[in-house]
Amino acid sequence: MATNREPEFNPQLAAFARSAITRRTALGGLAAVAATGFLAACGTPGKAPTASAGASKTPLSAPDLSDTEKVVNWSNWPAYMDVDGNKHPTLDAFAKETGIKVNYNEDYNDNDEFFAKVRPLLEGGQDTGRDLWCSTDWMVARMIRLGYLQPLDKTNIPNAANLEPTLANVEFDPGRVYSLPWQSIFAGIGYNPKSTGGRKITTMDQLLHDATLKGKVTLLTEMRDTVGLVLMEQGKKLDSFTAEDFAAALAVIQEAKDAGQIKAFTGNDFRDPLVKGDTAACVGWTGDFVQAKVDNPSVGYALPETGFTMSSDNLVIPAMAQHKKNAEKLINYYYDPKVMAEVVAYVNYVGPVVGLKDILLKSDPAMANNELIFPTAETLARGQVFRSLTVEEETSFNRQFQALVTG
Repeated sequence: MATNREPEFNPQLAAFARSAITRRTALGGLAAVAATGFLAACGTPGKAPTASAGASKTPLSAPDLSDTEKVVNWSNWPAYMDVDGNKHPTLDAFAKETGIKVNYNEDYNDNDEFFAKVRPLLEGGQDTGRDLWCSTDWMVARMIRLGYLQPLDKTNIPNAANLEPTLANVEFDPGRVYSLPWQSIFAGIGYNPKSTGGRKITTMDQLLHDATLKGKVTLLTEMRDTVGLVLMEQGKKLDSFTAEDFAAALAVIQEAKDAGQIKAFTGNDFRDPLVKGDTAACVGWTGDFVQAKVDNPSVGYALPETGFTMSSDNLVIPAMAQHKKNAEKLINYYYDPKVMAEVVAYVNYVGPVVGLKDILLKSDPAMANNELIFPTAETLARGQVFRSLTVEEETSFNRQFQALVTG
């Protein structure tokens, strides 16, 4: 029987994780063991795209300067790459191998926040100054629809053949024309026992209604994760909920906010307050909870019994990118299983290419066999993927959620 208990803390894994500053650091390398569970749920093979996934414009392309300018500009989420001191070993190896310098920027903290920065430029047909970034599934769908992404030239990415098969035909991008996954993510609940009176917080009901947590709770600005967890606790399925279901879930969150239960809605910056105890409990990404546990071993987390959200962050090339071929070479490099295994060994998350578990079994058997990194099929069965939204639904749901967050 699945439970809400957190996996047993592994000091050896913690010591390893301390050497790798991570963004979403739990459950890495999952692709190898979840091909029929989590990855199948994300992939939805053979399903036709909805209105939210169909492109409505021809992506704008600029003259590609890759042959004369050996550079690629990559925006990614904070601490989502292997590190060694102040260096990123795999990026340095790519530069040495290809002569292409990577300007790597950790300036992607929240999907909507990042979109707000780049949309005016994309709308105006201007270069964003970026050749590559990582957007979550639903944001990729939006950008495809708006014509803000360029199709990938797979002749420059032969290693795309290493993509986990169940991720090859996702609903929001059938056939992976515009995107390839970077890592995949789970959202759940984290808590600091020092600030919860020693109690574990394992349900959204506790998070939103326990009076002892009043003013010390944070939720994510990611609508699909925050509202999705409430929907599942109300017994709704994320692949079939209605507008009425969404409104009912939002009402629960609004009631908690009005009661002073919620102190803030955050992007990727929820971890430090949780570690310090300024936040008693929060919705966040399990990888950050594991890193928080390294910084403060008393921190705990739970994947709720009623379900948790699952999604992927995806590599995409924006319209007007100046170094498209260089970006594609970089994607190809990371789709080498040995290289991706190096990343997964640091971020401990869901790598999207085949063969990762076998590589990690040889390099670090303890890591490859740790339940934190390779969860059971029973755990994966509780994960759900937020369904695709029509254009009208996305507009309506976002407006409602943003009114709650900012109101």
